Amino acid sequence: MSMSGRPAPEHGPSPVDHRANVATETARFVETVKGADLTTPVPGCPGWTLTDLVKHAGSVQRWFSVLLRGRVQEPPRSRDVDLRLPAQEDGWADWLADSATEAAGAFAATGPDTPMWAWGADQHARFWERRMLFETLLHRVDAEMALGIRPGIDRALAVDGVDEFLVNLPFAAFFAPKVADLRGDGETIRFRTTDGSTDRDGDGDGDWLIRLRPDGFGLDPAREGADAADATVRGTAADLLLLVYGRLPLGSEAFEHTGDRELLARWFAGSAF
Repeated sequence: MSMSGRPAPEHGPSPVDHRANVATETARFVETVKGADLTTPVPGCPGWTLTDLVKHAGSVQRWFSVLLRGRVQEPPRSRDVDLRLPAQEDGWADWLADSATEAAGAFAATGPDTPMWAWGADQHARFWERRMLFETLLHRVDAEMALGIRPGIDRALAVDGVDEFLVNLPFAAFFAPKVADLRGDGETIRFRTTDGSTDRDGDGDGDWLIRLRPDGFGLDPAREGADAADATVRGTAADLLLLVYGRLPLGSEAFEHTGDRELLARWFAGSAF
């Protein structure tokens, strides 16, 4: 059992180096926004400009770094942190790069297996490293899309990102209250990648089976009922990542979906945040 009394997540340790990829994704983000018009609207985050996006991403990195350095054992009562925001509008790219430097220092001070409070399934420091990576990656993609750049997402990162989203979603009701509506009588939804391997061998690589139960929902080992689900969505790993985060619609030609359409509609209405 975890510190919160939750069972440990069924999926094994990710092969992705979250720490290294935080640095890589931040560097890509910085290059994307450097010299760009930061008043540009961000379609993936309605109401935000690129300035808002950069401020959010860097603030998340700095906030998570504080949590990691403090090795927090219970939900923090305050989110106040010295963000050291740039004094000039042309300083945002460098400020974001410095946020990744802060994160690297926190990683060096706190091992990934350090027990910590986390709002999700994994009660260790690695939860925050993984969460930081996908906050950074997704908003790097948001910035690229806002500027008309076709985003590229490494398949291994995309698979890990979909897994991270689905593993932690059952615990997200405190900031995404519609998650509590995702209940059922055993209905299943499957997400499967169309690129690369889908042979799980018990540890997951592009195949997820979600089961809705009267008390909530969660992932089942996909090898159980591997060929059957009430609804199935197929797409590349990168596109599935953008789908679960609401950056691509289910109706996009990027996806093939079969089965219960009302179930899928209910899923996407309840999982959006």
